[in-house]
Amino acid sequence: MRKALRDVADRLYERRLSQQITADRLPGHVGILIDGNRRWAKSAGYSNPNEGHRAGGAKVDTFLRWCDDMKIERVTVFMLSDDNLRRPPAQVASLNTVVEGVVAGLADPSNHWELTLIGALDVLPADMAARLKEHAAATVGRTGGVSVNIAVGYGGQREIADAVRSAIGDLISSGMTPDAVIESFDADLISRHIYTADQPNVDLIIRTSGEQRLSGFLLWQSTYAEMYFCDCYWPDFRKIDFLRALRSYTQRDRRFGR
Repeated sequence: MRKALRDVADRLYERRLSQQITADRLPGHVGILIDGNRRWAKSAGYSNPNEGHRAGGAKVDTFLRWCDDMKIERVTVFMLSDDNLRRPPAQVASLNTVVEGVVAGLADPSNHWELTLIGALDVLPADMAARLKEHAAATVGRTGGVSVNIAVGYGGQREIADAVRSAIGDLISSGMTPDAVIESFDADLISRHIYTADQPNVDLIIRTSGEQRLSGFLLWQSTYAEMYFCDCYWPDFRKIDFLRALRSYTQRDRRFGR
């Protein structure tokens, strides 16, 4: 009975929050750091932190449906950083299993999300990277829902280094001299070689778990992004929390440095 009453109250509050959101000021691109899974597992009494990763993975599908409801155009989900791969092998193996399961589920034909993998897939086990690419390839051309970037094996500094390396390589292969390369090198050139070169920059970044830092997430793309930090762990993140983040965003004055 108590749960039923709470569910009714939550739905009423969700409706109220939705009415406070200015539809034409919604972010086009939302980035989400799904943080706090291991701490959630500990707080929930689990001795195995992998239970937190599994619960967090299951929440991604739900979150994307909320994004569909709010007509968000693109979402980037930070699933696995290159730093995460430095954890003990057993933890990394568990994380990889969860990530692969999430991507496979999102790519299921019953869903309408187009998936794009961003990150250094070469740092992943080769068989895992191949399967992730197959899942993403199966979604090409899907419409009717939010476009989804899955950041896996991702690091913001690594992305910028890769972009610089790629840009220099292109200039050299075009026949430019080293002096000419240096002379022509600028920020726009790097922007054309980042993982999301053909996409708009992120407008709103949400991080759960109470931590207030980017941890290398979309460093180049977040120059003028608005930040929203939520105290709850990712598995406990509710639609109410998401709507509060959107409400906060629509109430801000974005000046883009002007």
